[in-house]
Amino acid sequence: MKPFLYVTCFVLLATCSADNMITKNPYLPNYQFNTGSLINTNLPEFSQLKFPGNFVILNSPYGINGVVLYYAGGTNYNAFEITDPNHQISTCSKLSVAGIIATCNCDDGNSYDILNGIKREGTTGSYTLIRYRVEVSGSIIRVYNN
Repeated sequence: MKPFLYVTCFVLLATCSADNMITKNPYLPNYQFNTGSLINTNLPEFSQLKFPGNFVILNSPYGINGVVLYYAGGTNYNAFEITDPNHQISTCSKLSVAGIIATCNCDDGNSYDILNGIKREGTTGSYTLIRYRVEVSGSIIRVYNN
């Protein structure tokens, strides 16, 4: 009986995908986008991404309210949605970014770390920032979620 139980558990775990195990945020829709070759660090508007500790904001049509792309150094780029994940979308839920902190403009002042998307102390709600995929090829950085 035990071997059958082990095989059944293994099959169930093997058929689960990572996407199915992630809790979907009820406040934010999943908009598909792909920056393609738009972000080229040889262009003046993106050249700051050659230096660690810098970021750029990519406005709509990328993401819901836009995307923050942060360069942490080496090959480490982080891209997050700049809409507060713990609010319904509103005029105040677009995050403002200063340094490595993204802060909600609503009354609660939720804030998040753009190095890892984790909410900071005092932030209400249970969701972290929505992370987007980043692919680097030479001077081209592609941010996408499709």
